[in-house]
Amino acid sequence: MPDLAPATNPPPPSAGLLLLIDDDVELCKLMAEYFGRQSYRVECVHNGRDGLSRALEGQYDLVILDVMLPVLDGFEVLRQLRKRSSVPVIMLTARTRERDRIAGLDTGADDYLPKPFGPDELMARIRAVLRRLGRVQLAQPEVFRVGTLELNSRTRKVGRPGRTIELTEIEFDILELLVRNAGRAVTRDEITAVLYRRESTPYERSLDVHVSHLRKKLEAEDTLIQTVRGVGYLLASGEEASR
Repeated sequence: MPDLAPATNPPPPSAGLLLLIDDDVELCKLMAEYFGRQSYRVECVHNGRDGLSRALEGQYDLVILDVMLPVLDGFEVLRQLRKRSSVPVIMLTARTRERDRIAGLDTGADDYLPKPFGPDELMARIRAVLRRLGRVQLAQPEVFRVGTLELNSRTRKVGRPGRTIELTEIEFDILELLVRNAGRAVTRDEITAVLYRRESTPYERSLDVHVSHLRKKLEAEDTLIQTVRGVGYLLASGEEASR
């Protein structure tokens, strides 16, 4: 990797928050130092499952994603991420074949940079992607509505017309994940990866308890949390649930 000398014209303070998902711990340290000198804050994750969880729960300006990762590879992380988020993603990989670059871009990457790379080039690509997108987080609206249920992801408030529904932190996180994926069964592994950053276990009952409490608090027929046997949970409107 070339010398990580400070840039001559660094961006202004608080340039943005980046998530770097790469299993090369030394590379992550070097890149965090380099981006820090560019006034970017960097969080590093070293496997695909934790990287996906962090990307979904964080408010990142851009994700830098390696292809060769333990647990979930970069293509699968990107595939799952694109189901719920349009956060800008730049993929890194030692694979230089054209079909690999095409696969990354087709899966939803905003740019694709082969290893080894120069940090200045990566920095330039980050700025180009953010400039092209107007540095706007396009992915997730702040307010979601399913039936009469309304959830504000920024203020973490949930309510129905005329009343607020008080939820615990975990109940809100579960409901937010279900609301973002309304009409689709969300697996237990997805939910526990977001809540606890690990896989679910066959004997774990805490998730079922939280969902049970959440169902009671929602107490309305136009928004139902359904159990999908052997899979997980699904949030459906009353019309969908009656079909």
